[in-house]
Amino acid sequence: MRNSELAGAEHVNGLIPAFYTVTIFLSASLLFFVQPLFTKIVLPQVGGSSAIWTVAMLFFQTILIAGYLYSHLVTRYTAVKTQILIHISIWALALFFLPLAVPAGWQFDPNGAIAWQALLLFGAGVGLPFFALSANAPLIQSWYRRSGGPSASDPYFLYGASNLGSLIALLGFPIVAEPLFGATDIGWGWTVGFVALGGFLTLSGLMARRDLPATNVNSISSSKPTFRNRLYWAFLAFIPSSLMLSVTSKFSLDVGSLPLIWVIPLALYLLSFVLTFSNRTLFNGKAFKIVYGFALLALMLPFTGFVNSQFSWTSGVLLFSGFFIVAVFAHRKLYEARPSGEFLTGFYLTMSIGGAFGGLFNSIIAPLVFNGLYEAGVTLILASLLLLDFKNRDETLHRSIVQGLLIGAISSIILMLFATIFPDHANLSFFLALLVCVVAFSLQRQNSFAFCASAGVLLAVGLMLTPNDNLLRDRSFFGLHQVREVGELRRYSNGNTIHGAQRISDDTTERPEPLYYYHANGPMAQILTSDRGKAAQSVGVIGLGVGSLACYQQPGQSWQFYEIDRMVNEIARMPHLFRFMTACAGDAPTHLGDARIVLAGQEGLQYDILIVDAYSSDAVPIHLTTMEAVQLYMDRLKSDGVLVFHISNRHYDIDIPLARSAAALGLEARIQRYAGNAEIDPADSSSVVVTLSRTAEALGSLESDSRWEPLPGDGGLIWTDDHANVLSILR
Repeated sequence: MRNSELAGAEHVNGLIPAFYTVTIFLSASLLFFVQPLFTKIVLPQVGGSSAIWTVAMLFFQTILIAGYLYSHLVTRYTAVKTQILIHISIWALALFFLPLAVPAGWQFDPNGAIAWQALLLFGAGVGLPFFALSANAPLIQSWYRRSGGPSASDPYFLYGASNLGSLIALLGFPIVAEPLFGATDIGWGWTVGFVALGGFLTLSGLMARRDLPATNVNSISSSKPTFRNRLYWAFLAFIPSSLMLSVTSKFSLDVGSLPLIWVIPLALYLLSFVLTFSNRTLFNGKAFKIVYGFALLALMLPFTGFVNSQFSWTSGVLLFSGFFIVAVFAHRKLYEARPSGEFLTGFYLTMSIGGAFGGLFNSIIAPLVFNGLYEAGVTLILASLLLLDFKNRDETLHRSIVQGLLIGAISSIILMLFATIFPDHANLSFFLALLVCVVAFSLQRQNSFAFCASAGVLLAVGLMLTPNDNLLRDRSFFGLHQVREVGELRRYSNGNTIHGAQRISDDTTERPEPLYYYHANGPMAQILTSDRGKAAQSVGVIGLGVGSLACYQQPGQSWQFYEIDRMVNEIARMPHLFRFMTACAGDAPTHLGDARIVLAGQEGLQYDILIVDAYSSDAVPIHLTTMEAVQLYMDRLKSDGVLVFHISNRHYDIDIPLARSAAALGLEARIQRYAGNAEIDPADSSSVVVTLSRTAEALGSLESDSRWEPLPGDGGLIWTDDHANVLSILR
């Protein structure tokens, strides 16, 4: 009888970790789902300006830290029974904010402080539910420590399950939920999950009240963490967080903002937690330390001038692989430095602060301090310090540093030769440079101080070699802005997308000639130089670029521009770089901010022609493409006005949702796929343009122009603010 009772008790104890794993998995999934969900809900209301994205990022990170702080305080100063009562009360109060939606009666004031309004919106709409979820990861682990389950004194394995839930939610939202369901339906599904979580949390807390002994884990220090310990935890959390954003920016800059490309580094970041927060020994020992050293060197090459900056897919794979190794190494060290379960909430609070500072450093501080992606170099130098063993320094330290400096200098000279000999062979120069780094590291693999010294030299020399033939190089929240002269042209680019150009010879002409998409032969010029375009009294342009379209302005016309990035407006109005605005439309105002939000506030304004030129060659601003957006544009047009969409794009067929909206609204839709004429004029590039109007007659002479073909709808899903499947138009 006693044996059967013991067997039953063991069976119950065996189910405890499974239950806690399901609870923390569900909580993390809901936490990662709610961020893109609520942002999708409010985006049409507040727009996509830098202030909004900054507020959203800082809001979620601040509430996450607040949740961790709350869990730390409540577990430290209250009994488990009180913890359960407090936390379930917070969960119950959060139910009053569901389903997630813009609060009733809330309206955006275009004349008010954007950041403050967005902060209040996020706080009132999702603040309490997100706060309740943020506290769960450390709180559930703290409860498990008191449950008497297997490994109860070392509950950190649950954090791996938490990040697995985050990873699945990360992939599930854009790939499954968003394509199949609208925001309203997703919100209801999320609400069901949040309600169910309340039951799991209650049972988890009740299990924690069991007074069962836990097995001691000798490998974990039971002493109280010092300030130095906490600083080390924050440092380890900072490195992968910062490097993840640097890698994402670098790949997007050199290869392009491919669909969902941001998911890859974030998924690798979460996966590194899943793999390291356990007692598995796969990532321990000297062998992985050597792999980590190679990864650091491989990562240094793309961020410096040793290889072609426009690197290939192969080097892109190495970039992601190198980041993953660094994340695994740092997070494994973080796991190994974990305190006993008694102090786990403070451990996670410190981790969250370190990770948040990584995001703050890359997204807020770096654009203000650096004019290039130099934050990656700072992070890599800090990451190399993880190789050092400061406890075992000896009298050979100075000799090691000198040795490293010499090896770094010699390697740099060799790499500079490769960069000179093979300037147009990105793959070859990358692999040769990588080979040199491997050899250099092999010569000093047993000497961490020498390695760090040589790596520092390589990075410093590489950054000095980074090409800087720019007339202007600066950064804003929206990316890296560069102006350089290439042959006879002066070009402005953001990332690898050219947003406009001017012939250098036009510096002295009366009116510069529009080029590329805006060439005189292209469809944009056809509209503005047609009888309908010349007769227009007012023209609005969403998306400024370098202001090329301004030189199609006719005498007596009134033009207005809308631009989301203040730096773009500043560049377009620098006459020593581009003269389109100053020569052709110097008095035309630029309305800064998200165009949809600004237009919504301009009641009574009506244009003859409204041009939407806000689509880069990589991405799709969905909230500027939905049927509600099209309806707003039409409301800002006169009865015979023409709405023009410039939709040239590498990856998406944006004409599909526009045709569906046009059919639903009873509009006349035309499209021209212009092939360009680069053989005669390299600046005469291809473009795709769509026009919408209430009648065909509104197009004037373009109605009978065979180059403009009818654009019928295909009967598919109409894009709305609630539901838009961007993957459905992927080429």
